[in-house]
Parts: sequence; C-alpha cells; structure tokens
Amino acid sequence: MRRSTATSADQHVPKRSGWQTLARVLPYLWPEGQGWVKRRVVIALVMLFAAKLVSIVTPFLYKLAVDALAGETGTDPGWMLAYGAVGLTVAYGVARLGAVAFGEARDAVFVRVGQRALRRLALETFTHIHQLSLRYHITRKTGGLSRIIERGVKGVDFLLRFMLFSIGPLILELSMVSIIFALVFGWQYAAVVVVTIALYVTFTFKVTEWRVKIRRQMNDQDTDANQKAVDSLLNYETVKYFNAEAREAARYDAAMQGYETAAVKTGQSLAFLNGGQSFLITSGLVIVMVMAAKGVQAGTLTVGDFVMVNAYMIQITMPLNFLGTVYREIRQALVDMGEMFSLLGQPAEIADAPDAKPLEVRGGEIVFDDVHFAYDPSREILKGISFTVAPGQRVALVGTSGRGKSTIGRLLFRLYDITGGRSASTGRTSAR
Repeated sequence: MRRSTATSADQHVPKRSGWQTLARVLPYLWPEGQGWVKRRVVIALVMLFAAKLVSIVTPFLYKLAVDALAGETGTDPGWMLAYGAVGLTVAYGVARLGAVAFGEARDAVFVRVGQRALRRLALETFTHIHQLSLRYHITRKTGGLSRIIERGVKGVDFLLRFMLFSIGPLILELSMVSIIFALVFGWQYAAVVVVTIALYVTFTFKVTEWRVKIRRQMNDQDTDANQKAVDSLLNYETVKYFNAEAREAARYDAAMQGYETAAVKTGQSLAFLNGGQSFLITSGLVIVMVMAAKGVQAGTLTVGDFVMVNAYMIQITMPLNFLGTVYREIRQALVDMGEMFSLLGQPAEIADAPDAKPLEVRGGEIVFDDVHFAYDPSREILKGISFTVAPGQRVALVGTSGRGKSTIGRLLFRLYDITGGRSASTGRTSAR
C-alpha cells in the first residue's frame, strides 16, 4: 500500500537566513566519515596561518633594509642590521615570496574539497528536482529552475573559497597590525587604524545591505527574462502556428527592460560604495602617515619606521578593499544559495508512506475502483471511475477533450496520487 502525503506542489518554503544557509553548507566542509576531507581542511588552515605570519613580518624587514641604507641603527636589532641592506632586501623578497607560496599551497590543498562539495550539492539538487511532482514542474518554468541551480552552485563555490580564506584571515591580519602599531608606535596610531577600519566596515555593510535588495530585483528580472526566452524557444512550433513572434519578442523585451533598470541602479550604487570606501581608506592612510612624518621630523622615529607605517597601511588597504568586494559577493551568494536551498526544501508531493511495502508484479493487471481525483479541490476531474484491464486485454478511453483521458494515464504512472478510491497497476496500489 502506498499513500501520498498531503502536500501542495507550490507549498511555501520559508526563506532561509544567512546563518541558516551557512549552516547548510558546513557539512560539505566537514563531512562525517570523510577523514581525507577533514585533513585537507586542517592543512589548508595551517597554510593560511603561516601565510599571514610571513606577510606581517615582511614590512618589518623592509624597515630594517631602509634603516640600513640610511645608516640609522639606533633602535634596530644589531644582529639583523649585520646582514646589511642587501641581505635584508633579499630577506624581504623571500618573505614576500613565502607568503605567496603558502597561499598557493593552501589553494592547491583545498581545491579538491571545494570541487567535491560542488559536485555533491549539484547532484543532490538535480536528484531532488526529479523527485518533485508533475504539478510542481508544470507550475514552474524550466528556464527559471536551471538559472536558480546555476547561481546557487556558483554561490557555494564562492562561499567556500572566499569566506573560509578571506574573512577570517582578514580579521586576523587587521588585529595583528593594530597590535603592532600600539606596541611599536603608540596607542594613537592603533586608534586611528581601529577607527578607520570600524568606519569602513560599517559603511560597507550598510551600503551593501541596500545594494543586495537591488541585486535581488536584478536577479528576479534576469530569471524572468531567461525563462521567457527558454519557454518561447522550446515552444517554437506553437509560436509559429499562431504567428506570435512579435508578441514573444515584446514579452522578452519587457523583461529585459526591467533587468536593464535594475542593472543601472546596481552600477550606480556600486560607484557610490567604491567612492565612499576610497575616501575612508585614504583619510586613515593620510592621517597615520602625517603622524609618522612628524615623528621622523622630531627624531622619535626613523625613516625606516615611516616606510614601515606606510607598508602596513598599504597592507591593510588591500584586504579592506577586498573586504568590500567579498562582502558584496558573499551577500549575493547567500541570496542565490538561499533560493537553491529553498528549492531543496520543497517537499515531494508524491511520497510513499513509511510502512510502504516493496512493489510486487502480479500479471500486469490494472484496476481502478471508485477512483476520485482533482487537480484543484474545487473542480473534481474523475468522479468515482471504475474499470479493470486484464493481462493481454486492450481497453480504449474515448471522450471529448477535458474528460480525464490524459489524467488517467498520468495516474497510472503515479505522476499524481488519487484523492479517493483505490487504484492498482502491476501490483501497486494507492489509496486514501
């Protein structure tokens, strides 16, 4: 006996929050029973930490090389200055190369984990779509579904690569630079850095949240235009029959016009965001550099210190600019992934009862016993139909259009479940 669960094909699936979406992805990074995946993640994180440590040391070597050239040895460790300007310059180059090498090694180790996660997620989504009912596929557009899956998988790829290896490392690097400024130059320098970072992050997050709404509208218009194009081309013959080329072109152009409007707003808001970020970063850089220049003039800092301050500020500026891009893309990735996971959360309308027994074939007999069915509860299609088709027997279903002939065929393949009575096909039964 097989029974359908009473679910609607267009049942509303609640929107996932950003944290819920992230929690949905984590099992792909740390799967149970997959030790090799966990080892690769740990190795990649170790490589990441090593790369950040080397990058933090690099400006200090640059300072020592400048001091050696300027002949200033006052506060610098003599054992390092003993290497001379050339040796320190070589050490500076090796450190930069080491940071890049650790970063590339991290990516090489992690790439298998990321691609495996994408493959599993894409397969899970594809399989789930095939498990959904015919009613769901009729009410949804194929072009829209394919675009949701495509954007969702790309969003997971971005999230795995950038959130794991960008946001955490960025916070670590900014914290280490702030501590170095406080210990080496004084709390005033650290305060300027912290305030600049706080203002930058707050501005970036606020404006990005505003832009996400615009990007969501742009995505909706993109999906609408894509599904109109795909559905029109799939029904090319019908379009030709009714001479509807101009009508289809007008529908597609209207969708593209909506996409154009949203895309223009997206571009303008991006220009505003980039301009504000540049202003905040440049202001912080100039303030710190002026403070360092005054220190050099007063004799409390060396020229190497001035260069080191500039190097650290440039080192902060690059990831902060990257933060703006990463945060925007992460928010967009979460939107795209949320749509895909909502699709995965769509329940299957045709589902076996927990106590359903395996299918048993007994001669291929077909039985409809007082079967009732309705696509919509307010309009019943089959009203207590009964018939039997014995093995080897031929039965014709004759009637005008809309009398239920195609519906009976769909019920035989269990594309829908009956709403009343009993049906059996090659030993399979369905009842309510």
